[in-house]
Amino acid sequence: MREEKTTADRMTAFSDAVFAVIVTIMVLDLKAPDQPAFSALLPLWPMVISYAVSYLFVVIIWINHHHLMRFVRRPTLGLIWVNFAHLFMVSLLPFATAWVARSKLASSPVVLYAGLFIGIDIAYNVFERHVLANADTGQMPERVRRLARRRSLLVLAGFTAALLVAFVAPRLGFGLICGSLMLHLRPDVSSERS
Repeated sequence: MREEKTTADRMTAFSDAVFAVIVTIMVLDLKAPDQPAFSALLPLWPMVISYAVSYLFVVIIWINHHHLMRFVRRPTLGLIWVNFAHLFMVSLLPFATAWVARSKLASSPVVLYAGLFIGIDIAYNVFERHVLANADTGQMPERVRRLARRRSLLVLAGFTAALLVAFVAPRLGFGLICGSLMLHLRPDVSSERS
C-alpha cells in the first residue's frame, strides 16, 4: 500500500516540477523597459496580458491536477503516459504565449494559442476520465462524475469557438479563451466536505 502511494506521490512531484519550470520559463520573457517611466510599460501590455492568462491557465491546471491526484491510489502505466502527454502539451505554452505577445494578439498566434488550449484540455480530459474511471465511487459519486464530464465538454467547446473566432477577430478569440478558463477555476470532483 505504501509503495502505491509513493508511486502516486512521485508522479505528482514530477508534474509539480514541470508546472514550476513552465511558469519560470514564461516569466523570463517579461523584460523590464529601459526607460524609467510608467509610460514605458504601456507597450508591454500584450506580454503582460498573455503571460497573466497563461499563468492563470497553469494555476488552474495545477489545482485540478492536484485535486484529481488525491483520488489516485496506484497510477497505471496508461495514466502515467496520459500525464506525460498532458505535460508535453502544457510545456508548449511558453512558446505560444511569447508568440501571442510579440504579435500583439494577431490572428495566427491566437489561433495557435487556442489550438494549444484545445490540445491541453483534451489531454486533461483523458487524464480526468482515466482517474474518474478508476476512483472509488464512494469518494466520487456518479453525479459529480457527470458534472465533471459536462464541464469538460463545455470548456472544450469554448476553446474551439475561440479558435474559430480568432481567424477573423483575434482579440475576441482571446477573450473567449479567458471566459472558457473561468469554467475551470474550481475543481468539481470534490471530496472536500468529507
